[in-house]
Amino acid sequence: MGRPRDERQKDLFRPPLDGIIDLGHPLVRLAERIDWGFLEARWGAVYEAGPGQPPLPVRLVAGLFIIKHMHNLSDEALCDRWVENPYYQYFCGEHVFRHALPFDRSSMSRWRGRLGAEQIAALIQESLAVAHKTGAIETKDLERVVVDTTVQPKAIAHPTDARLMHRALIKLVTRARAEGVELRQSYLRVAKRAAIMVGRYSHAHQFKRARRALKFLRIRLGRLIRDIRRKIEGNDALETRFAPLLDLALKVMFQDQRRRGRKVYALHAPEVECIGKGKARSPYEFGCKVSVATPVTQPKGGQFVLHAQALHGNPFDGHTLGPVVADLEKLTGVEVKRIHVDKGYRGHTYANKFRVWISGQVRNVTATIRREMKRRAAVEPVIGHMKAEHRMDRNHLKGYAGDRANAVLAAAGYNFRLLLRWLEALLRALFRLLFPNTPAAQPG
Repeated sequence: MGRPRDERQKDLFRPPLDGIIDLGHPLVRLAERIDWGFLEARWGAVYEAGPGQPPLPVRLVAGLFIIKHMHNLSDEALCDRWVENPYYQYFCGEHVFRHALPFDRSSMSRWRGRLGAEQIAALIQESLAVAHKTGAIETKDLERVVVDTTVQPKAIAHPTDARLMHRALIKLVTRARAEGVELRQSYLRVAKRAAIMVGRYSHAHQFKRARRALKFLRIRLGRLIRDIRRKIEGNDALETRFAPLLDLALKVMFQDQRRRGRKVYALHAPEVECIGKGKARSPYEFGCKVSVATPVTQPKGGQFVLHAQALHGNPFDGHTLGPVVADLEKLTGVEVKRIHVDKGYRGHTYANKFRVWISGQVRNVTATIRREMKRRAAVEPVIGHMKAEHRMDRNHLKGYAGDRANAVLAAAGYNFRLLLRWLEALLRALFRLLFPNTPAAQPG
């Protein structure tokens, strides 16, 4: 496949986009300030020159990623709105209004898979560069930071033993029928009945009957696994295709809530981890841990996200501080002088421990540092906005790579949303400066 190139040009028979839109719109002003060449240089490096159809233009893909996470849209909803909205098309580099999509929706998934979180992080880097150029953030804001962790939940149903075993049985029967494997019995009807009764008995506090129905379901799943193994024995091709699903089904059949170690919480997302948060409303969350860093100061444009990274394996917060700060300094190009964290980081392994200030610390705390420590909680609403408005509350992207990409894209979408508001505020300030005697618009 060739390298990405942008060959879009104006059409003689259609009016240009910049002639039918408001060039003072914040999205247009933001598009003018983004260095698209920087993104093309970074993302174009993942492709090599060669035969084949060239990929989509980098500006189109980058613009789609920014708009998607800036306005909390799914891939399908983004494609529908892109056709309707001339400002979206101008932001993505179109010269004339298009009445049909110039790409397939699956292209976004392929670009996410090819780029990876390391290359997508260029969006965060560019958002901070634009914020610095427009005065929304200053260099001193990058020197003192708050680092915290949260959970990025995966798009899975709440895991129960009955549901997991029933889903494993359905998937095995479906795969066997697709591969032409004759089963002695499928158990679909009785397994569905047993899974329903487990929930009903548990709701009625009839736990002995619930355990009996769960045992019935586990026995039928075991019979099906053994039947499939007998039928495919000696057929290397079938054994290879069935191996991952059979392995997951065995783990589901034998796992127990009282047994320590990794467990399967979703058959379509076996990478999901159970993370205890200690909250009354949600004692456990299913997904992966994410580290988020913001300034401890108050930048003019808002609390920008300086760094976001998914951390698999549910690591101890203190062990993640060193790699996160090193990656943050590489991303911003500014050395971090003070780091504020919560008590979950006690016992951290960061090399320069005198730069780390833990919430509640009293020894050697000056008045300036005490004021900064009071602002440590400023990272909490940032995390809340990333989850509620920028698609980090329920991650639909697949696998470990999807977890890492979604965390970075949510941070980039949050930053560009702040930049939109900042540019709107600048435009209003300029208007008031030029027309001081204009009365303000009355609501209603």
